[in-house]
Amino acid sequence: MSDPVNADRPLAVPTVQIDDDRVIVTEWRFAPGAHTGWHQHAHPYVVVPMTTGTLAMDTLDGPRTADLAAGVAYTRDAGIEHDVINANATEFVFVEIEIKRG
Repeated sequence: MSDPVNADRPLAVPTVQIDDDRVIVTEWRFAPGAHTGWHQHAHPYVVVPMTTGTLAMDTLDGPRTADLAAGVAYTRDAGIEHDVINANATEFVFVEIEIKRG
């Protein structure tokens, strides 16, 4: 999905740490205002924030925000199309663990 509102934002930087037959582990680093771009996960996943702050998320159902705390994980099902945006004035980092189904 193309998004003219977020077109001028910097992109978050993903670093894949593990991609095997069971999981994909990716560290995401967001500069202030950076975003992932619209995407949809093929697998259920767990996010572990490494920093504390607020992330904004654009979804097909409209915008949302989430206040996250370092070390407090959350989980989501596959299939929700979204764009994650760093709403903080400082860098935001999280680790995402996608769980592949056998």
